[in-house]
Amino acid sequence: MLLAEPSSNSQQQRERTAELIFEKYNVPALFLAKNAVLTSFASGRATSLVVDGGGGSTTIAPVHDGYVLQKAVASSPIGGELLTDCLLKSLESKGVMIKPRYSFKRKEIQLGVFQTVDLDFPSTTESYRLYSQRVIASDIKECVCRAPDTPYDESSYSNIPMTPYELPDGQTIEIGADRFKIPDILFNPSLVQTIPGMDNFVEIASSARGLPQMAIESINKCDVDIRRELFSSILLAGGTASMQQLKERLEKDLVEESPQAARVKVLASGNATERRFSVWIGGSILASLGSFQQTWFSKSEYEEHGVSYVQRKCP
Repeated sequence: MLLAEPSSNSQQQRERTAELIFEKYNVPALFLAKNAVLTSFASGRATSLVVDGGGGSTTIAPVHDGYVLQKAVASSPIGGELLTDCLLKSLESKGVMIKPRYSFKRKEIQLGVFQTVDLDFPSTTESYRLYSQRVIASDIKECVCRAPDTPYDESSYSNIPMTPYELPDGQTIEIGADRFKIPDILFNPSLVQTIPGMDNFVEIASSARGLPQMAIESINKCDVDIRRELFSSILLAGGTASMQQLKERLEKDLVEESPQAARVKVLASGNATERRFSVWIGGSILASLGSFQQTWFSKSEYEEHGVSYVQRKCP
């Protein structure tokens, strides 16, 4: 069994996982691999800086010769779910109410003409309603949002052309500056303060750092000899990293902030599905290598050396 784990997992968490897998599920052999290492393998590299934009957080981890450099891992609480919430609140503040999919049905009354009938589900919980709205807001984000070429400011984006989006209930909404403002939160987290109804997150956002700053901080904590190589192979992974123009904007910002001698190259698979599942792809490549078969942490080794041996077998 090959398990992918976050780069930030502690020793206790890894040992507890190994114990559960062997004792409860009786697995014959186990290997714990770090997400960042698998993403790196998926693109055929052993050394890279992995920028993993997930739902709940963004993690930047340098990988050298197939090992994560633990001391230089940086993470931020800003992920795809926070961006979706910001978009939802911003649309609500403009009077756009997103109807959850379960609250209506559409009937075709004549060719091409639909009628929306409201359905009543009185016992639906508030959390499910919010979840259903988030699913739609997330789709809006993925379809129309794109990272702006330059840092977002209200004045230069105020008369940007609107982009239409048809909601499931048939109403078409127009999205203007928000399609650039929301993705720019990844680069400038303090923008959360300008979105109505996001007061709970202001504190989180004010302490978070933008993507380019995190990447440079992470590289600077690494050995001087590998910094150039990390700058030239920055890998984007995860669902949030699939946003349009994110790769170009990150590269542009890093070129401006990195040392003169560094050759900055941000790499991303052209296929959004591959970016989203890069950890899984890397895991399947690793597990299919003939040389990998000797590296498993086996049940017999677990019984002989104890659970702490996982730290040696799966560094």
